[in-house]
Amino acid sequence: MPGPGLELVGDEEIAEIVEVLRNRELSRYRFDDGADGTDVSKVLTFERELAALTGVRHCLGTNSCTSALLAGLLAGRYEPGAEVIVPGYTFIASIASIGYAGLTPVLAEVDESLTLDPADVARKVTDRTVGVMAVHMLGAPADLDALRTVCDEHGLDLFEDCAQAGGATYKGRHVGGFGTFGAFSLNVFKTFTAGDGGVLLTDDDELFERAFAIHDHGAAPYRAGVRDTGVLLGLNLRMHELTGAVALAQVRKLPGLLDRLRARQSALRAAIGEPAGVRERRLPDPSGDCGTTLTYLFDREEHAKRVAAELGTITLSGSGRHNYVNMGPVRAQALPPTLRVRQPDLSRFAAGVLPRTDDLLSRAITLSVGVSDSYLGASFGIRPSSEPDEIAAAAEHFVDVVERLR
Repeated sequence: MPGPGLELVGDEEIAEIVEVLRNRELSRYRFDDGADGTDVSKVLTFERELAALTGVRHCLGTNSCTSALLAGLLAGRYEPGAEVIVPGYTFIASIASIGYAGLTPVLAEVDESLTLDPADVARKVTDRTVGVMAVHMLGAPADLDALRTVCDEHGLDLFEDCAQAGGATYKGRHVGGFGTFGAFSLNVFKTFTAGDGGVLLTDDDELFERAFAIHDHGAAPYRAGVRDTGVLLGLNLRMHELTGAVALAQVRKLPGLLDRLRARQSALRAAIGEPAGVRERRLPDPSGDCGTTLTYLFDREEHAKRVAAELGTITLSGSGRHNYVNMGPVRAQALPPTLRVRQPDLSRFAAGVLPRTDDLLSRAITLSVGVSDSYLGASFGIRPSSEPDEIAAAAEHFVDVVERLR
């Protein structure tokens, strides 16, 4: 199974889908004869339940996490070409959303958490910077306190890309509610899934109204029928009812799923122990980690490469369009010409501009606990349903390979 949510698909999701099909209501809206207000859509119910779970005031379902990021950035009233700092280790959508919003991405280093290095963020701030995009990679939250401090010192907005960390918390609060907005993914590799889809969370009333308009042809939030507001000329980034139905069933399973993932991650960590020459990546808040992966940093790159090859996996430097070095369109800033605000300085995106990130990723191996994704670099490990003997066997094999190839 690619992601933990997919492993949990069962009777609950089927029942929600069947109800949608029987009612023949495939849109979140109830038009004409179905618009009497008595039938609450699955999308709206999902939005309300996720907002309640996370403690964030507004939740907006979209057709992808990329759309959620784009809607949030477009809703922000920023000047064309303004800069947003983003880590060089993320998924390409984080950077693409910045460019498609008419803004300029500025790459920054990650630290041993494999999330944004607050010190490098501070170094990258200029008079054109308007925001910082924290990306909670591999299920674990970034150092939100330190990033919040940098943002407050410079008057910047903080955005959260939570695509890989649905359900993660930081000091007891769900990620996605610490910044101007947070964005989540519902694709098949995520903690809760609907195949595809996204979510925007925000406590900002005005930003929510503008993001809603952007995602739905300029409409006011929760339009009944067709009701224009004149707020903005919007697009169509909506979530439909079949997505909402599966997402609703999945979000109700999320707390129990996270308990299962964290228990198995803890068991795998304990079974591995502390082999010489490797250490677990640093987590700003270990208790808030989703438990979808377990990542180790090796002292030597060559050791990590040999171990990865023996395990049938890769170091994170080879993890597709998660490493800026592997993002050809980003390095070329290959946006459609009509979106180019100014000629970009391509030297800012060249391989080697983030030496610390390059070094860390070349020495990092991620073990799967709930996410099995060879493109991400998580193809060896265990599953959310793994029993103790499977966990022990995976740990024993990992330790054996680490020690034998040292």
